Amino acid sequence: MKAKTSITLPSDLLKRIDRADANRSAFLERAARAYLARLEKAQREAADAEIINRHADRLNAEAVDVLAYQGLP
Repeated sequence: MKAKTSITLPSDLLKRIDRADANRSAFLERAARAYLARLEKAQREAADAEIINRHADRLNAEAVDVLAYQGLP
């Protein structure tokens, strides 16, 4: 379901949007979805990095053990 809304944008931005797509609503919906997807991905990646960093010492020790077992420095 879609909801009607009103926003205020600078005229130069509206001109650029209009050149890109005749349907402002569709353009802004796609842009918002793409931006939110990037934000959500960045949040997931930050959470993943935090988990990896929290376990870094153990993971690094395991990697050293594997390399030593394989006879690699």
